[in-house]
Amino acid sequence: MPGIAAVVVRRWVTREGFADAGLRLRLRAAWSSYLAAWLGPAALALCTLGLAALLGLWHPHLSGPGGILPGAASLWSVLGLMLVALVLTPLYCGEEFGWTSYLRPRLFGGAPVPSSLATGLIWAVWHFPLAFIGYIDFPNVLLGLLLWTISFLLQEVILLWLYTRSGSVWVASLAHAGNNMVLSLVLSQTLEREAGLGPDWTTVLPAVPMAAVCLAIAARSRRLRP
Repeated sequence: MPGIAAVVVRRWVTREGFADAGLRLRLRAAWSSYLAAWLGPAALALCTLGLAALLGLWHPHLSGPGGILPGAASLWSVLGLMLVALVLTPLYCGEEFGWTSYLRPRLFGGAPVPSSLATGLIWAVWHFPLAFIGYIDFPNVLLGLLLWTISFLLQEVILLWLYTRSGSVWVASLAHAGNNMVLSLVLSQTLEREAGLGPDWTTVLPAVPMAAVCLAIAARSRRLRP
């Protein structure tokens, strides 16, 4: 729906067209951004699981060499999810075409910090109804929605960085697909089903490495600023 709305507005309301929509793939110029978008969700999942293990919330069953690496089945499962995310990227383009490509640059004059925070907040509120129809079952709905909102804000900062760095909405769409198909599903399987943690934990734990990535992006942006 965000993508359809952006198409309608661009084509028939403002008639501004699609020149600045970031629809070009830019594979040659943005290959490193595509790689970051594809590998990033798996890396965030790994960091989140490491944090959960460090806090004693999850006790992994390791079966690799010396008992310190994941087994082959786990690695193949993650790789399979990463390939699924790659295939399903077009399905997630609608949100990125609507939020990151169209809405975000038009809020607060496109200023990176306020526009990305405002977009993340709108994106979060748009998802709120899912907490009342069984998609995610927060024990305390108000607390859960607050944690979810923080997660969306952090994700939007990362998506904006990928979109700006690559100039292509497809990079942000790939990262979005990886968030849903890799990060969310891996944490759901390991932390919710195996460790018995609730959705509050699977929302707040990945927010820690995501916040670290956002801080790194902010620090890099300050260094590059003239």
